[in-house]
Amino acid sequence: MAMKNPPHPGQSFKVACLEPNGLSVTEAAKILGVTRQTLSNFINGKSNLSTDMAIRISKGFGGTLHGWYAMQTAYDLAQASKKANSIKVKPYKPKKMITSKRSLHFKSGIPKK
Repeated sequence: MAMKNPPHPGQSFKVACLEPNGLSVTEAAKILGVTRQTLSNFINGKSNLSTDMAIRISKGFGGTLHGWYAMQTAYDLAQASKKANSIKVKPYKPKKMITSKRSLHFKSGIPKK
């Protein structure tokens, strides 16, 4: 079951990798080969986990690329769910169906194959 409010992956990185090892942001940034500012933005939730950063974290501190990126996806989906009710979209209703010998298609201006 998905968490309703999962932490930003930057917070998870801080708790799982920096704090137990007594590392500063500067030291961890050097290990990962990124700037201190880039890592700080990630840890503080100001930037999302990129695929590049997920690779760097998995190589430098462990875990899998997919595992780290799944945290970002879970976080993004939880944030989107919070505002889903405010997004107004009118459901699409297909136009009358037309049958032919070649295929079924909708009279919508989309060319049939």
